[in-house]
Amino acid sequence: MSDEELTATQTAGYKPGEKKTVAELAQLDANDESLRKWKESLGLKSDAAPGAASGDSRKVIITSFALQVAGRPDVVLDVSTPAKVAELAKQNIVIKESVEYRLKVQFRIQNDVVSGLKYLQLVKRGPIRDRMEEMLGSYGPSPEPYEKRFLPEEAPSGLLARGTYYVKSKFVDDDGVVHLEWDWQFSIKKDWE
Repeated sequence: MSDEELTATQTAGYKPGEKKTVAELAQLDANDESLRKWKESLGLKSDAAPGAASGDSRKVIITSFALQVAGRPDVVLDVSTPAKVAELAKQNIVIKESVEYRLKVQFRIQNDVVSGLKYLQLVKRGPIRDRMEEMLGSYGPSPEPYEKRFLPEEAPSGLLARGTYYVKSKFVDDDGVVHLEWDWQFSIKKDWE
């Protein structure tokens, strides 16, 4: 899978704003009511501190990434450490054909505001490629995790749909910073194993 296939699209006419620190954003236009409400939605206050974890310079920490199917336990992909991420490429997740599922991600933001966080996914099987791009949004630092549930999807079905699919996933922001990237795989089968 090439890097070009997993590059975030740019919205025509959209230009990310000038980069500002959390402290600068918190003080920006203190008398503007609508701007104050927007900053509060990002968790910023006029006395805001960056909220950094001790010694951890990352801005985005993915705490949980899971596949949800009604009536079944979540299938969690452990992305907590680089070693766990590397192991995912060797694991094979089984998905029953025709089942409706959704992806769910939990993440924390620390040290700075993250603008335009997106999840990108490229699924490949032979010549078939399926690309997904999901906007998660802009977030300010918070000790509490954020959660995003994606729209439900239906797994393909039939003899030709069954088999192993290879996936590359990536979390990236408007500044082009890749916060997490990993490879994994799943198999569509006639039934759960």
